[in-house]
Amino acid sequence: MTWKREACAVAIAFLNCFASQSPTAQNPGAQNGPATATQKAQEKIRVQSNLVVLSVTVKDANDNLVSGLRQDDFRVYDDEVEQNILTFADEGLPLSLVILVDNDMKWKEGNAMTQSLQTIAASLSETDEAMVCRYDMLFYPGDKFTHVSGDLLGDLKSAQAAAKPSPQYIPQPMVTGTSSTSGPPVQAAPVYSSSRPSKAIDDALYSAADLLRDRPRDRRRVILIVSDGQNEPKLNHNTPKVVLEELLQQNISVYALAVGSEGHRKFSGLANYATQTGGDIFYAAKSAEMQNLYPRITEQARHDYIIAYAPAGNNTASSYHNLRVTIDDPSLIASTRSGYYTGPPEAPKN
Repeated sequence: MTWKREACAVAIAFLNCFASQSPTAQNPGAQNGPATATQKAQEKIRVQSNLVVLSVTVKDANDNLVSGLRQDDFRVYDDEVEQNILTFADEGLPLSLVILVDNDMKWKEGNAMTQSLQTIAASLSETDEAMVCRYDMLFYPGDKFTHVSGDLLGDLKSAQAAAKPSPQYIPQPMVTGTSSTSGPPVQAAPVYSSSRPSKAIDDALYSAADLLRDRPRDRRRVILIVSDGQNEPKLNHNTPKVVLEELLQQNISVYALAVGSEGHRKFSGLANYATQTGGDIFYAAKSAEMQNLYPRITEQARHDYIIAYAPAGNNTASSYHNLRVTIDDPSLIASTRSGYYTGPPEAPKN
């Protein structure tokens, strides 16, 4: 429908306002040729630099995604003050995705995980882009963001080979290209011949967020972490609080595929990252289960409602603002990120 395309164009145009500070972006009229519909929409909202843009997932009681809702069905609260929705669209944005693979699992779970990795490519569309990264006690970034039609399948095959466990697997640290976790760990890690808590999930997520920092604002930024949940706090340079602040500051959602049984305490950290950033966590122990979940995860990440509003009446004395989105239908549940910052988050600790 026309109104949907126009609303989505306005939301995307607003996102682009923050994506570039070049002279051309500041003055669309300087570009050659007639202005596009997106550029015209951008001019309309340029004066409202304080807009907050949300991606909102809606599910029913059976955990199914719900589409077809209208703007009037939603209520947005900023610091518990209801806001006036200015822009609404139910057409999702393409993904900028970091696929973050646990490089050090037990033999059984690790084999199941690596066998499933290549099927992630089939769950992405041609408009999505992804980078495949790995982690254990260090972070191993991929070369670049690529598309399904490019080298993504090859990158997944390489990650599959590198992450495949063996009974005597001992990780060999590689040079990481991300400054936040480069260099030796805070404390020397013990080495065992199976999965162990000598892994740094918090640093891995922080580094993955750093890779997404400069991706275009007209794309949804997502980290998909495939992990057994093991984490050693002493090996992390960044605390969970700092990592969460960075994720919220960059509007990045975390989706976790937890390799193991639901409810295990070792997944509580991943569950918190997913919940607070507007993502989700899924559980699987077998390769076939994982393969079935990848399309569900990417579909949920891509097909959110886009809502934008200009904050009014919230707590202007605070640099952090709590968010809450509700649906008039009490049988439906809406989820989005837990908040946003109007100032810089806490600096990471070295």
